[in-house]
Amino acid sequence: MKKCLLSVWALIVTGTQLFAQSPTVLTIKADKPTATIQPTMWGIFFEDINLGADGGIYAELVKNRSFEFNAPMMGWKEQKEGEAFGSTLVENRLEKGATNPRYIHVTANSDKGKYGLINEGFRGMGIKQGETYDFSVWTRKTDASSLTLHIELINIKGEVIGKADLTPTDKDWKKQSVSLTATATEPKAKLALWFVGTGNLDLDMISLFPKNTWKQRPNGLRADLVQLLADMKPGFLRFPGGCIVEGRELSTRYQWKKTVGEVESREMVINRWNTEFKHRPTPDYFQTFGLGFYEYFLLAEDIGAEPLPILNCGMACQFNSAEVVPMSEIDPFVQDALDLIEFANGSTDTKWGKLRADMGHPKPFNLKLLGVGNEQWGPQYLERLPLFTKAIKEKYPTIKLVNSSGTDPNGERFDYLNKNLRSMNVDIIDEHYYRAPDWFLQNAHRYDNYDRNGPKIFAGEYAAQSVATVSPDNKNNWKCALAEAAFMTGLERNADVVHMASYAPLFAHAEGWQWTPDLIWFDNLRSYGTPNYYVQKLYSVHKGTQVVPLVEKNETVAGQNGLYASSVLDKNTQELVVKIVNTSDKSQTTNVVIESAKKVGKTGKLWVLKSENLESVNSFEDPTLVSPAEQSVTLKGKQISLTLAPNSFSVVRVKLS
Repeated sequence: MKKCLLSVWALIVTGTQLFAQSPTVLTIKADKPTATIQPTMWGIFFEDINLGADGGIYAELVKNRSFEFNAPMMGWKEQKEGEAFGSTLVENRLEKGATNPRYIHVTANSDKGKYGLINEGFRGMGIKQGETYDFSVWTRKTDASSLTLHIELINIKGEVIGKADLTPTDKDWKKQSVSLTATATEPKAKLALWFVGTGNLDLDMISLFPKNTWKQRPNGLRADLVQLLADMKPGFLRFPGGCIVEGRELSTRYQWKKTVGEVESREMVINRWNTEFKHRPTPDYFQTFGLGFYEYFLLAEDIGAEPLPILNCGMACQFNSAEVVPMSEIDPFVQDALDLIEFANGSTDTKWGKLRADMGHPKPFNLKLLGVGNEQWGPQYLERLPLFTKAIKEKYPTIKLVNSSGTDPNGERFDYLNKNLRSMNVDIIDEHYYRAPDWFLQNAHRYDNYDRNGPKIFAGEYAAQSVATVSPDNKNNWKCALAEAAFMTGLERNADVVHMASYAPLFAHAEGWQWTPDLIWFDNLRSYGTPNYYVQKLYSVHKGTQVVPLVEKNETVAGQNGLYASSVLDKNTQELVVKIVNTSDKSQTTNVVIESAKKVGKTGKLWVLKSENLESVNSFEDPTLVSPAEQSVTLKGKQISLTLAPNSFSVVRVKLS
């Protein structure tokens, strides 16, 4: 009897093992497309947070170059050698409406020593050996004497690693430039200015740029950071945020008109992230707007992305001051929106179109999308939104408007806005979700039952939080990225409802961040993409043009046995693209069966993003620890057999002909 029971148990165990090891069959109905994927489906969200602009993608190396910070000499220090005499005085033009009123007056006598100033940069200056750097300054001679500027790049030991000289020549303000070549690499360099001779001199807009900016543009962007964006092939670029659109109060809101025209005339403001978080105070965080709306439009054009500017709707951040413009005074805000469209799309005969041309871009930017308000909520927002919508649609009926559904993906605020925005039949609703990884796994079905005929969805800001939202301990680990990959199968599957999606925030300086997690990390010389970056990139570069059903036993694959999957056709390349996420800690064998009247290629390509450790993160020391590995796959007829590694994200492309 005992032997019989053991035999039965052996059969049960063997049968269970056979059942567990039997492949999961995923069926793709490649001849039955269900939705068109918008070119804008996967994009990028830019906000000047974490030193993302000044000190980040904007390549200027001098901090407080025009002395407009609240503390005018922040970032600068006097330096003296020997018995030199010298002094620096901050002066103000006091001109009505001046956007850049401060400058410095220097008095120096170098007969018995050296007097000068030194700038610390943004957590130092990243200098590369052999690279050329362009120095410029606006000067004005105030007496008959002749002071020469001796310019030096200094490494952390105080050694000179680059130098040049410049002699001011005019008694009126004049911009002068000189270039210098670095003799060594230094991530923490400083800029030293020595005043040689005896006399007085006024200086303003003291600037240092690498010559090797993106596309070699003056006033340009940091090439390695833009390249990381270009490599994603994003469908859109949302700018300039984010909460900085609102400002802590309306006086510090983002005003696009102050960010265009000559760089010297752009009015600096404090960055709202300057004092936002007690855990990461950043008192030297300001916005010079060297990176302004014109540069954002250029960046979008360069990387092939649709520009999506977001404008203030007369409301400051409701978490801070909650200040609003009275309805009787809202017209200038509405006019700003109309003028922006003219700046982007207007002919050179118009006021704002002419300014765009004068800045170097006569051809329109072909703006199609515009956001009104950022993370606004409540009746005040719904009261203002119709005024913007009516004015914009009457003059520019083809512009699609993005509208806020608040800060959360559910709850009282969301329900109120979602209901009212749908009743208004708005174009696009912007939904945000910063949640735990499990939320993303549980919400892969979120859009399956949305109204197919209602407003479209912009998943405008999302990121899995490893600890908690706003926690400084959040990590860009593989667990979070894997959960996002699983959730994104639901976004892709519902591309008839979801027209746009972007991770946020985009950039973070390793020594200047306020918020984590972030898509791309950098220091003064290096940069790397996180595991989350590679998830976003795999979706974006394998976007496709049409959604086709992928099912297991006629059910959407959204969590069964830890699997999540979606599939698309790419009509441009005549390929089928399959995305499968295995969130379990076990390998799983799958057979992907392709139902199609077309022939299927005998081989395909497979990209696998995985890590055995869910806590894995990329770093400056190991920037591609979690990154895709490419290999080939062989098909048997119209079937792909895959062994999915534990905790992995796989993308397969096969030809259909």
